[in-house]
Amino acid sequence: MAKAEATVDELVGMIERGELRLPEMQRRYVWRSTRVRDLLDSLYRGYPSGAILLWETDEAVPLQDMAVPQQSNPYKSTRLLLDGQQRLTSLSAVIRGEPVKVRGRKRPVELLFNLEHPDHLAMVTEVDEDGSDDDEDDELLLDDADDEADSSDDELQRRFQRMTFVVSSRKLEQMPTWVKVTDVFKMDEDAPFLERAGIEKVSDPRFKKYSQRLARLRGIKKYVYRMDVLERSLSYEEVAEIFVRVNSLGAKLRSSDLALAQITAKWKNSLKTFEGFQEQCAKKGFELDLGLHLKALVSFSTGQSRFLTVGNLPVDELKTGWSSACRGMEFALNFVKSNAGIDSPALLSSTFILITVGYFGHQRGYAISADEARQLRHWLLLANAKGRYSRGSSETILDQDLAVLRNDGTVSDLIDRLRQQVGRLDIVPDELEGRNQRSSLFKTMFLAFRDSGAKDWKSQVAIALDHSGSQHRLQFHHLFAKALLKTAFTPRETDDIANLCFIAGKTNRQISDKPPSEYLPSVLSDSGRAAFDAQCIPTDESVLRVECYRQFLQQRRELIAKRLNEFLGVA
Repeated sequence: MAKAEATVDELVGMIERGELRLPEMQRRYVWRSTRVRDLLDSLYRGYPSGAILLWETDEAVPLQDMAVPQQSNPYKSTRLLLDGQQRLTSLSAVIRGEPVKVRGRKRPVELLFNLEHPDHLAMVTEVDEDGSDDDEDDELLLDDADDEADSSDDELQRRFQRMTFVVSSRKLEQMPTWVKVTDVFKMDEDAPFLERAGIEKVSDPRFKKYSQRLARLRGIKKYVYRMDVLERSLSYEEVAEIFVRVNSLGAKLRSSDLALAQITAKWKNSLKTFEGFQEQCAKKGFELDLGLHLKALVSFSTGQSRFLTVGNLPVDELKTGWSSACRGMEFALNFVKSNAGIDSPALLSSTFILITVGYFGHQRGYAISADEARQLRHWLLLANAKGRYSRGSSETILDQDLAVLRNDGTVSDLIDRLRQQVGRLDIVPDELEGRNQRSSLFKTMFLAFRDSGAKDWKSQVAIALDHSGSQHRLQFHHLFAKALLKTAFTPRETDDIANLCFIAGKTNRQISDKPPSEYLPSVLSDSGRAAFDAQCIPTDESVLRVECYRQFLQQRRELIAKRLNEFLGVA
């Protein structure tokens, strides 16, 4: 294995010219904007950022597009990027100003640099190429109080004054000492940034400091990466094995990413097949991680979900398993949407539920009795509410359920398994205490309230996740605003799901930080008692004061628990 070096600028140029390509075995670009920020921060400080693994080959290797635009490569020889995709894609996007999108954010990544960052910088750990970003939960809804958007300039300055890089916000962009990182890379002169910061003379003590910091930021392009280059004599299958072993030893990639490398090494050009079905599901409202579809492939091929066996599966079995998995996932999506009213993966406590539902349909040859469908819906809602696959070892629990169905078990057997795991199947008020918007019960609360006819208090539009327009887009609203509670109650109490309900963004903004004793009477007058009953909101004036907040929570937990049990069919 040869050794080489290249600067960030050289590597970005290679990507742009199409000289550095991405093999099919690699997973897609998945970094969130905060990971891009941390990478820039580490390079700015000169911290280590790992090595780059390449393979230079004349072999016709299946490729995939990078997340940033590339020119076509006129050369027969191709350099393939095996380790470093996330870092180099991020750097290419920021330096070239390409609008690469990152997970968990609707706008393309945009970073800001603080010209007034502290001289003594806080500790930052080394940035790994990969991580557990895909394991992070997506938010069900937007919060009613975006701290950045609602804070004053002084508050923002205090919050961010110790940071060097931040993900851009509209308010910070307006502040003169925060500059867009991409603009700094695109312009060699400092004058526009210094003038914007109010520096008119060289004698200004900030002139030298800011100029040095801008030069240091541009110096990231000179950062040198070590490159390990695999021999041309290696075959694609051998390189795939190296890729799996290197990443297994480092425990940097998820098991699904390693499985993808093994599968695509055997089944050439299969990535396009997988991504095609992934896109079909997304069009139906279920944008699912590719790893879930691969887990379905293994589950339908072997009757268990772990990827350890994928290396032993011949191509024919992989193709047959994939065909069965697609049919099973189609059944599962149709069932959860049409039979259970779950029309978004954001309403699932775990997408593993889809595999179990699909496998049940597969085992029954998609001929299911009315009673079985009723029981399957009952299990689905209970498993979702109780977080069946969000406790302990998710794969172990999924394998237990697959084994039940593989051995001709019934939905009743699945329900018994769930009962053994969680104890009682009904919801008690104490079970809601301390739960926040990330809880599986919060998702079920939304389903139950929607089933009860909950509507926005102003527009009277029924609550849903897919409303168009910022004024109608649904948010979760703190009945007692955070600002009212922050001095007397803990964040855990403030964000308790018994303090949350669902209304439209415009209604939310109009209420702002008003106490419920002030705004709820007008809602009652305009929308009637049904608006409160649908979302289990107490209206007794005695519990609408801040000093009675804990009594309010207890009353509402009792109402919510009762409603959830009715919705789940365990009342």
